[in-house]
Amino acid sequence: MYSQVVRKFYLKTFLKVNVTTTVDNLGLNNIKCLRRKMSSLLGYSISVESSLSASGYDGIVYVSSNPPELDKSAPDAIKDALSRAIKVDAALFSEGGVMEVNLPAGRMVYSPTGPLSDYHDVRSFGEAAKKGILRSLKAEFQSPLLVLNQNLKFPNCDLVTILGAMEALYMNIQWREDCPDKCPKVKNLGVWSQDHSKLVETVDLAKKLESGRIVARDIADCDPERMAPPRVEEYVKQTFPSGCGISVSVVSDEGKLTKDYPLYAAVNRAASVIERHKGRIIYLQYDPPGPVEDTVLLVGKGVTYDTGGADIKAGGVMAGMSRDKCGAAAVAGFMKVVAEMKPQNLKVIGAMSMVRNSVGENCYVADEVIRARSGVRVRVNNTDAEGRMIMADVLCYMKELVEKKEAAVNPHLITIATLTGHAFLTVGAGYNLAMNNGPAHKDQEARKLQESGEAVGDPVDISRLRREDFTFHKGKSEGDDVFQANNEPSTRTPRGHQGPAAFLIMASGLDKHGLDSSLPIKYSHLDIAGGAGSLPKPATASPVLALAHRYLL
Repeated sequence: MYSQVVRKFYLKTFLKVNVTTTVDNLGLNNIKCLRRKMSSLLGYSISVESSLSASGYDGIVYVSSNPPELDKSAPDAIKDALSRAIKVDAALFSEGGVMEVNLPAGRMVYSPTGPLSDYHDVRSFGEAAKKGILRSLKAEFQSPLLVLNQNLKFPNCDLVTILGAMEALYMNIQWREDCPDKCPKVKNLGVWSQDHSKLVETVDLAKKLESGRIVARDIADCDPERMAPPRVEEYVKQTFPSGCGISVSVVSDEGKLTKDYPLYAAVNRAASVIERHKGRIIYLQYDPPGPVEDTVLLVGKGVTYDTGGADIKAGGVMAGMSRDKCGAAAVAGFMKVVAEMKPQNLKVIGAMSMVRNSVGENCYVADEVIRARSGVRVRVNNTDAEGRMIMADVLCYMKELVEKKEAAVNPHLITIATLTGHAFLTVGAGYNLAMNNGPAHKDQEARKLQESGEAVGDPVDISRLRREDFTFHKGKSEGDDVFQANNEPSTRTPRGHQGPAAFLIMASGLDKHGLDSSLPIKYSHLDIAGGAGSLPKPATASPVLALAHRYLL
């Protein structure tokens, strides 16, 4: 349902490559090249350089948070170039520029962060790097050398800078498939820093994180046909082949979906008569090599296209609804990072609830009463509130895994969804919202995720569930247990982003697992309507970085 507000406010092949890393093992002059074949989606090589005079580069991209006249940490050749440029361009620190530099690369894009106040965060470095790389592409750089400049206020600025550069080089999968001659955008990306000791490790981490963001963007960015549910299944199975550490299982049988996932099946009903649009629930599981110390269970909303169903989206707000699958895309992206990093003691189960909310003679309608997997009777009131419907039964299944002791070691259940325009209005573009149930609130899970997001430039703000959210979703008619939604947009509904989280707790049976129960279960809901990115802008892959920092770093 988030489209109405997002649209109005925001209108505004797989490749396997040899990755070359130049490493100074001792931090001295002993340089050796390590070539290793790794499964990568980048398409270009990445080199860690120990010298700014390294050959093979046709331009430098310099990212700095220091004003040019005060940039004493800059290498001499760059300092000289900046001192000449500032004499003719007083706006250099705010706007950046392209200039000659006395290095083998010959030219340089200067891409500053601009002044950083108390209210700026590490995203400024990623944004500057992205802007710089995009400018270098306009200047037809084929092998840019990214030059880092540390800022002690932001310990992860080097990592975020590299990720920003990689983001600029991303090409969505349809573009890659349709225009292979334009892929990749560059041949090689070099990275240099005066602090070379940790650079190899930082670049390696950036590649692993970016591999997950590429998977998330590929799924989120594609049109409704290229990433219809059956094709998402195909993509996921290619991404996680046998032996990668992630097991894949898919529920597609309509009889099983109707029996075990009745709320989901109601939404899937209209699309189920079209073979290429039939729904899928995709489960991904990682079992660590060591003893399990923590368990994360993720459920992502994957609406490949949201027409609104019988309560159809009218007035031009349907455009952009191929992005309603960003929650499921983030689950796949996070699982890709898990596959790359292979944590020793963390068990992860992810679920991608993929469906097309179609409209037609077979679609579900308001006034239907559906008995959920948890046993509660849910009365439908708005078919455009499909996101909560397709996640509730899957969340119930995750809860059952905890109850059955199949995921019993410090479990934390999380739903991720582009769910409400209310969330978008609350925090704005670029920000996600996290809400906890009682047990998760006690352990401050939202705060931990917020701190992780802050560290890597993937912001998460915190909201609170209150008693009114649960009262709102109590059954209104005799015999009804749960009221699915009102028929107003979330933006015109008080507490419009908190209510759906309360619904998910009630419809899944998690309300029986609060602090006073015999088995408290931690649950958090992430509404990423603000952070996921809306067309025509690229998908952001948020909150992959926040989740990775919270659970893997």
